[in-house]
Amino acid sequence: MKIIKAKNYTEMSQLASERIFDKIKNVANVTLGLATGGTPTRTYQYLIDDYEKNNTSYSHVTTFNLDEYIGLSPNDSNSYRYYMDKHLFNHIPIPKEQTHIPNGLAKDLQLECEAYEKKIDNHGIDLQILGLGSNGHIGFNEPGTNFDSNTHVVNLADSTREANARFFNSLEEVPTKAITMGIRSIMKSKEIILLVSGERKKEALTRLLDGEVDESFPASILKQHPNVTIIADKAVLGEKGVSLAYNYAN
Repeated sequence: MKIIKAKNYTEMSQLASERIFDKIKNVANVTLGLATGGTPTRTYQYLIDDYEKNNTSYSHVTTFNLDEYIGLSPNDSNSYRYYMDKHLFNHIPIPKEQTHIPNGLAKDLQLECEAYEKKIDNHGIDLQILGLGSNGHIGFNEPGTNFDSNTHVVNLADSTREANARFFNSLEEVPTKAITMGIRSIMKSKEIILLVSGERKKEALTRLLDGEVDESFPASILKQHPNVTIIADKAVLGEKGVSLAYNYAN
């Protein structure tokens, strides 16, 4: 596990975008695993800026998003399909049929989960982007999720719904369920980048780095992946850096 310390959120986003650029420009038929929320927004803006400047091709890129709320249509402004279209897909020339997000309106949710997992297996994910939840969730894998889980339906923890309520008019509007890639789904990725920004994530990152690998803190499993890079800003890492047990880079 390598840790890169960014000066701030902007630099963290730029460093993440450079990793994605490298895959897009150097890997044929590349598959990216993408995240939503506040953390990766500026990273996606850097991808858009690069396309507008360099006319970067996306015809060979396939994407899989981590999750989607159950019960929201793709046109709902709080759905993750809407988020991805708004913050990335509508601004780059990637074929829509190559962008995959779970269907939160599927009549048979179990069948949807199985089909999504099969698509992931058929493609393989070259680079997975993750954020870190305050309770340690990655994707929507809440504390207690089995490390062997594939794509599945999850009941969202109260803390997760409260954290996401800022995107809705009220907490009551935040869905209680979602479809998410499982821990096993994520761990199959060839490379993972974990983005962590802001002082409020400090406790979670500390537990990830210094705690045990345990299902009560889903992100802890990342310690067992052979190719993980954490890009975190000073607000979360502080001035002292992190444990010397890790390959730490300024």
